[in-house]
Amino acid sequence: MKKNILYFLLLFFYPLASILAQQKPNIIFILVDDLGYADVGFNGSKYFETPALDALAKESLVFDNAYMYPTCSPSRAALFTGKQSFRTGVYTVPVLEKGDAQENIFSRWTVGKEHSIYAKPLAENGYKSIHLGKWHIVGPFPEKELAMSWPIQQRLDQPQAGDFTWVENHKTPAVKQYYPEGRGFIKNVGGTFRGDPALEEGGYKSETGGYRAPFSNPFVEPKPDDEWLTDRLANDAIDFMDEHKSSPFLVNLHFYAVHRPIKNRNDQLFDKYINKAGDPELGQGIGKNKERMASYATMVQSMDENIGRIVTYLKKNNLEENTLIIITSDNGYHSMASENLKLRGSKGEIYEGGLKVPALIHWPGKVKARRTEIPISVMDYFPTMMDVARINYKGQLDGNSLTPLFLEDENSFKERPLFWHLASQYKHGTCSVIRKGDYKLIQFLADGKLELYNLKSDPLEANNLAETQTKTTQKLLKELVTWRIKNKVPLPPNSSLSK
Repeated sequence: MKKNILYFLLLFFYPLASILAQQKPNIIFILVDDLGYADVGFNGSKYFETPALDALAKESLVFDNAYMYPTCSPSRAALFTGKQSFRTGVYTVPVLEKGDAQENIFSRWTVGKEHSIYAKPLAENGYKSIHLGKWHIVGPFPEKELAMSWPIQQRLDQPQAGDFTWVENHKTPAVKQYYPEGRGFIKNVGGTFRGDPALEEGGYKSETGGYRAPFSNPFVEPKPDDEWLTDRLANDAIDFMDEHKSSPFLVNLHFYAVHRPIKNRNDQLFDKYINKAGDPELGQGIGKNKERMASYATMVQSMDENIGRIVTYLKKNNLEENTLIIITSDNGYHSMASENLKLRGSKGEIYEGGLKVPALIHWPGKVKARRTEIPISVMDYFPTMMDVARINYKGQLDGNSLTPLFLEDENSFKERPLFWHLASQYKHGTCSVIRKGDYKLIQFLADGKLELYNLKSDPLEANNLAETQTKTTQKLLKELVTWRIKNKVPLPPNSSLSK
């Protein structure tokens, strides 16, 4: 009799326990490197082909105004920590900085352990997490860097391609604490200090460029079927999901693609794109850059195919309805690889071409498929993940959860100000920026010069309204300065501004 009762209880409660265990959604965060806003079909490209993403976009919440920083290092630091660049001290990629210590607050490379990243609270709440691909929030010499007195007086540097003397130290406990395994992930595939995969001698000019096997990455264990890095990272992502599909997982897939070096996925795809008509409206696949864009197109298509494979896996294993998928890029397009004649600027610039990126959120039954013009920030993703995982995170976050937007546009987001602060130079001078409503105000820190643009009527940012719409300029400037004062945002030594 007792055995029968026990059997009945197990029969009843085991499925219930299984259902409750699955109430926390799986999370897949796919970050593509250097993918421009218009490098995808669902944002208007007629040259680059992204059928898997286009199909997914029709079933997703697509953001027309999703913003990052103009380069990868501050975007990734802000993404992982949910904090503004001035809090982590990461303003741009250190090796790209121009000028001296008077003109810059030189960037950090390593994000210190005092800044928790989203994988940690997820791990503490039962998530099994893997990081695949670009990491870039640890420096090549983190112990030396973190011991420095800040602000430093010269930019940080990195070993040359082909120099692997750093590897042994990066596999010690002292440095691995700054790698994915020390920050909440149980596995790292391919994450290092470098911002591109071309670690081997010759770097961008090498035959493989880090994309073709054998990969030169010491954190990618060779496999017999290795061929193309983007495929390999997706393979490992699928294997991880298959291993952990009975419990909530986080797949942090940060493709190295479509970052340089630009390499053909294969000759057949290259022939397809070199012979394909270009798009004069966007400037894609035409002109003197045609050959490089054709190669870039093969990388875009490969990335898209692998995202399609991941979505197919979820569908086949009945995981799609309990999986939140976020897909975006870390900054605007690289001008050597793509083009967008409808936006001003490109990677490295504070204008829309450098900041605006493709972005979508997919979660069947929880997210209403549509496009929205609501502006969102890179810092919104951390609190969103905490919200959907039902984690009461107590740390400081500078963004807002996007869950109120899942089913309908929410008015409080429409006039929410978004801020940027770039205290080191790359393609232009240091600056602070506020976007609010349709307007974007840029204040350059060295001389105080102002630029005001109405992004709705002037997406090309061709008409500086700072001297003609003085009331709007002064109102936004006051809000920007107040934000800097309230947050004790540091200014470079040569800045003409007092605050």
